[in-house]
Amino acid sequence: MKISKIAIALSFLISTFTINAQETLPVYSDYLSDNVYLVHPAAAGIGNCGKIRLTARAQWLGESDAPALQTLSFQTRIGEKGGVGAVLFNDKNGYHSQQGILGTYAYHIDLGRSDEAHQLSFGLSLMAVQNSVDESNFHYSYFDPAGNPEIDPAISYIVSSRSYFNSDVGIAYHKNGLYGYFTAKNLLLTARNLYNDDYESLNLRRYLTTVGYYFGEDYPFQFEPSVMAQFVDATREKFVDFNMKVYKKFDESQIWLAGSYRRAFEGNNPEDLQYLTGIFGINYRKFLFSYTYSYQYNDIVFDNGGYHQITLGFNFGCREPRTTGCPNINAMF
Repeated sequence: MKISKIAIALSFLISTFTINAQETLPVYSDYLSDNVYLVHPAAAGIGNCGKIRLTARAQWLGESDAPALQTLSFQTRIGEKGGVGAVLFNDKNGYHSQQGILGTYAYHIDLGRSDEAHQLSFGLSLMAVQNSVDESNFHYSYFDPAGNPEIDPAISYIVSSRSYFNSDVGIAYHKNGLYGYFTAKNLLLTARNLYNDDYESLNLRRYLTTVGYYFGEDYPFQFEPSVMAQFVDATREKFVDFNMKVYKKFDESQIWLAGSYRRAFEGNNPEDLQYLTGIFGINYRKFLFSYTYSYQYNDIVFDNGGYHQITLGFNFGCREPRTTGCPNINAMF
């Protein structure tokens, strides 16, 4: 009886995580840790500094096979108008995992004076992803009347993998402290279902829009309210992030705090998903450190624990900052 319950639970978890696990790079709150490029390809090379960012995200600390994600991103300006970027990621969720590599080219058009932030940007990303499900350590699901284990035909007892390609496109607009991004993610229908042999194409398309405004340069604190809306094509899900960042500058450093509230709307399950996220960050010269904690508190949750994330960053190849612009345009150096 105990083994049967475990098998049922595993089947439920696998079916629950199928769509999320296949979704290339997940969309969390990483972008608030000065890592907009993880979400929007048009942000590659958009600022006065090249940026390297390393993130490690984990849930249910101390538990084996708990959800975890690691990313390593790089993006910089090339020439006067070009930008390039790359992301490596490893996403693990129980017996399912995916690894991927993404490359980006962006093009930036100045619309005003060279010393002010007024530009239109375009970005295109191409990625390769490998999805795997490890059933090699699954236990036998049931026994015959004599007590001998029998193989469940629904389980392969091997590591199954499939690879596919995908693409993101995006556009961005900056004018002084005002900015906006739009990105269409996962445009290609090349992903395949790992859990059956029908080789159906999976629609992983997701559309994201971010709008924000940075102000307060003449005051002791600076503020950056923003909103990010998401729409998932296949499931008709809608999410909105309501964000606020507060900055305090010093001679060679900057401390900042961010808060985010994510809410799911019509198209989701009746128990609408809700996340609260808090972020503490510090920039010291060319280095960045931030800690993120996210807590899910809707009606149905698998666990009361939250998500922890550490971000480490380094800025390089910096040019003189512009007289205007949000921190994504004018990074410290």
